[in-house]
Amino acid sequence: MDPLTPVDAPVTHHYAAVNGMRMHYVQAGSGGDVVVCLHGFPEYWWSWRHQLAALQSRATVIAPDLRGYGASGSPRHGYQPDGLVQDVVGLIDALGADRVTLVGHDWGGVLAWWTAITHPWRVARLAVLAAPHPARFPPFGRVSWSQWRRSWYIGLFQLPWLAERALRANHWAAITHSLAPLRRTPGGAGPRDLERIVQEIARPGALGAALAYYRAAVQVGPRGMFRGTGLRVSAPTLVLWGADDPYLGVELTDGLEPFVDELTVEVIPGCSHWIQQDAPGLVNARLTALLDGSLPSSAAPTRA
Repeated sequence: MDPLTPVDAPVTHHYAAVNGMRMHYVQAGSGGDVVVCLHGFPEYWWSWRHQLAALQSRATVIAPDLRGYGASGSPRHGYQPDGLVQDVVGLIDALGADRVTLVGHDWGGVLAWWTAITHPWRVARLAVLAAPHPARFPPFGRVSWSQWRRSWYIGLFQLPWLAERALRANHWAAITHSLAPLRRTPGGAGPRDLERIVQEIARPGALGAALAYYRAAVQVGPRGMFRGTGLRVSAPTLVLWGADDPYLGVELTDGLEPFVDELTVEVIPGCSHWIQQDAPGLVNARLTALLDGSLPSSAAPTRA
């Protein structure tokens, strides 16, 4: 399952029994802090290739394939928010770590928020890329009309059969189009790399599993997610956002201060949704600062 574009780091491939599923993950580095990087829709561990290379000298960097993705299992069940959080916690247990620095992008970022909220004793630091805090999470968070328009696809993804057919149409044109910005950046992906991402989501059961994230979240709703735990994050938190993200507007970074004890927000000009690949140097520098405890933090978020 090695990607077509090589990773500039020696990675090893592993499997762990996690929450009733066989989870695949790669590891770079073997000392220092444990950093767990969670990818989003529709990718797999390779989304974090630049961070695996940059952080390996000072940390043990782990990048799993989430439930239903890549070489991990694609069970029919377990996509409710609490089940997905248990996947993350189960991986932390399998790694033998007490606490980790948790990094997530897109759906991986959503899981990172949820894990930090519900299991704060397992998350030493948090970094979220292009993923809204639950208080701002479409379709039931406090969002603007412009964000509703950006999030139209969440409604489509609720429709059995129709959503699958729409995404498979014209040789997966919708998926390819969403990933197009990766072809326009130096740290991005070549045509064959994008084909690999499409091949992974086209595996039997993979697309249904990916859509199950959206469907289960809407079905459960916010009360079912947290069950009285509140929405507060105690870990030092870095939020990175692309100014040109077509799916998640920058306004989703507003109003987070009441929910996060130590918050740094940075909006990156000229950056799309795929932040860790659009601006790998900046992302790596910010993650290093988070690990070092040198990020600025204040009541008001810091913005580029």
